[in-house]
Amino acid sequence: MKKDAHPTYYSDAKVTCACGNSFSVGSTQKEIHTEICSNCHPFYTGKQNLIDTAGRVERFQAMVKKTEGIKTRGRKKKADEKVAALPLDNRKKLEQIKANLDAK
Repeated sequence: MKKDAHPTYYSDAKVTCACGNSFSVGSTQKEIHTEICSNCHPFYTGKQNLIDTAGRVERFQAMVKKTEGIKTRGRKKKADEKVAALPLDNRKKLEQIKANLDAK
């Protein structure tokens, strides 16, 4: 095995956050400086703010309501096509042929 193939592993590396929080982890660096950690991240602290600029949520909900009618109309058409596309049995075929002959 080659010497110095792997970096030195520090099992007690110190991580320091910008908020002042510090803890120990295992790393190949002796000291690590971060800008955000689980102590100050909005997702973990519950201080997350959702900002709705220009009523985007309301616009989305209005668009969904508008398209609901279109979707159901499209589904009905497809269902009708499927019924019409089903193969006819021999009796129904014979009835259609007789009806066509009588109409001529």
